[in-house]
Amino acid sequence: MTEIEHEQNEQKNTALPERKARTGAWWKSIPGKSAAAATPETVDLQARPDDKDNKDNKDKAEKPAGKKARSAPADDAGLKKAPPEQAPAAAAARNNTEEQALAASEAPEVEAKAEVRPAPPRKRRPRRSAKKRPLQEEAPDPAADVSESGDEAPEDVADAEDEEELDDVVEDDHSEFPEKPVVYKLFINAEEPEECRVALVEDGRLESFHVTTSDREPTKNNIYKGRVVSIEANLQAAFVDIGTGRNGFLPFNEIHPEYYREDVNERIRDLIAQQQWKKLKIEEVLQKGQEVLVQVVKEVTGNKGANMTTYLSLPGRCLVLMPGSDSAGISRKIVGEERRGTLREIMSGFEIPEGIGYIIRTASAEITKTVLEKDLQSLLALWAEVKHRGQTMEAPALVYEERDTVVRFLRDYFFPEIQEITVDTKESLDNVNAFISLLPKEQRQVKVKLHRGVKPIFNQFNIEEQIESIFKPQVALPSGGSIVINPTEALVAIDVNSGRTSKNADFDETIFLANMEAAAELARQLRLRDLGGLIVVDFIDMRNKKHIREVERQVKVSMKRDKAKVDISRISRFGLMQISRQKMGAPIEKGSYRTCDHCQGRGVVRSVETLALYYLRRIQTGVSRKKVGRIECRLPLDVAQYLLNKKRAELLELESKHSARIDIIPRLEMKPMENQIDFLEGEAES
Repeated sequence: MTEIEHEQNEQKNTALPERKARTGAWWKSIPGKSAAAATPETVDLQARPDDKDNKDNKDKAEKPAGKKARSAPADDAGLKKAPPEQAPAAAAARNNTEEQALAASEAPEVEAKAEVRPAPPRKRRPRRSAKKRPLQEEAPDPAADVSESGDEAPEDVADAEDEEELDDVVEDDHSEFPEKPVVYKLFINAEEPEECRVALVEDGRLESFHVTTSDREPTKNNIYKGRVVSIEANLQAAFVDIGTGRNGFLPFNEIHPEYYREDVNERIRDLIAQQQWKKLKIEEVLQKGQEVLVQVVKEVTGNKGANMTTYLSLPGRCLVLMPGSDSAGISRKIVGEERRGTLREIMSGFEIPEGIGYIIRTASAEITKTVLEKDLQSLLALWAEVKHRGQTMEAPALVYEERDTVVRFLRDYFFPEIQEITVDTKESLDNVNAFISLLPKEQRQVKVKLHRGVKPIFNQFNIEEQIESIFKPQVALPSGGSIVINPTEALVAIDVNSGRTSKNADFDETIFLANMEAAAELARQLRLRDLGGLIVVDFIDMRNKKHIREVERQVKVSMKRDKAKVDISRISRFGLMQISRQKMGAPIEKGSYRTCDHCQGRGVVRSVETLALYYLRRIQTGVSRKKVGRIECRLPLDVAQYLLNKKRAELLELESKHSARIDIIPRLEMKPMENQIDFLEGEAES
């Protein structure tokens, strides 16, 4: 769950009278806005109409946050390397790293049991039975949870059970190897205007890749002034025209009560006052043609429009600003009550306008007061501009556009262990230097340089070849095996192949080695390809239960680096593991590849013989109709040649039987599945 989402969920139950006093009706001047926005019944932007309780924020903060969250800018802790052979507890011991905070926030008493040390196995201990829980269809965002008013809230109970379930399977005790220093480098390729690419490399190995193309600009976090074009009562949702050519999808629980109609009956007014949101129907409180200010939380994928919300948030490097809320939260990944108290004290000293809430992000763990204040002021200035544009622009219109790829990546993914940043344009160099100047002094040790080589930047540093492998279905493993990744409409299928590893003498050990390598590599590939939804992994069958548990643990440890929320099942008796990974956006290949014109995405085309017989049957059907005197068939070259050479007798027989002329015309420019068959009236020419 992200910092933004957790905080917004924490705030949806604020009492209605309190919200009326502090929100302010800045929506009044929006043209076309329903009168409900200008009445004293306005409510705080964080009062989501999907909650049924009416408790104060302090009580709420003390309970586990179990609600499904919506997408928001991810924080930066997930990029920290956790080597497969290193125990989570050892990774957590790194000094001044984001991974330390993450490990401390995720049930440290459980993590300690998962420590792996390469040494002789000790005695088996009895295993505790772990509860299994079903996979969720789409996991919420994984960035830092937020505790209300800086107080640390307990972990989600179900998540703690999952931690226990897979951590408890490890029964070996191993000795630690000395930790090898890791070199992180960031490469930015923005030389061509059509494409901007950012690659994070760890010891020469590609670990993170982001690309933006001119024909597919990201829209996530963009804010639009839209107009409701239809209300679907059966879906409890509205479709909003935002001017992008495809209407956005706005669920009822993402519609702020400020947008509710004024002319509602007494029953509905009482339900709103009592915050009985689930008893309301969307058609009772919203009307067609109404204007709303919405933010994209999930981009367009396939035939689905963008998912939207009216609960706005503006992310910065250190803070997330939440207009319309007086809530204050601190990322759970910031550990240590002393530091959390210091941050609360710093923020209380700033002049923050009434009705503006905030979340302190993980990047603020070692930040200075000056940098924090600068980030706050820039976000307040940005909100003033967004508010002004929202009040003056005609719907549909783009009110706020998310920053470019370079700035967005640095804001959300930069971590202090990056030692070098190489760019290939002066503009990118200026953007990086401007970002580095905002960091605390001790985090400015990163070296920033401009690439001046003859070769393109990614070719110079051997990154291009690794990027190309992202788009291939088969990925080789070090020991000779491979994994085959096949995304489908319903799920992503991953098959593990042993390759030449099975030729060794110890069959069980080699199969175990292949599965362990596949477990680490599949986690990396899912990150690089940005594949989400349900993922099914078919591991090679293992007889040893200890090996099975080790593979399960390896998957879990490898997936800890993923910024997306992930839910992992045990390996079934059929050798299958299910992984539910949050969809951060469309798969990365969607921006670089298009559907094949020949096969239309199937991956195969009909053989020449099959196509020739298919067209011959069409000719037989058409020529049997009355008044058909001539048939003109324009077909691909190889298909036409097959009919003329192999099926000439059948064509002559049809001409004689139906007194018609059949002309087969080869076309070199036609694709395999293209054809043009015309049935013409008239007498057959002699």
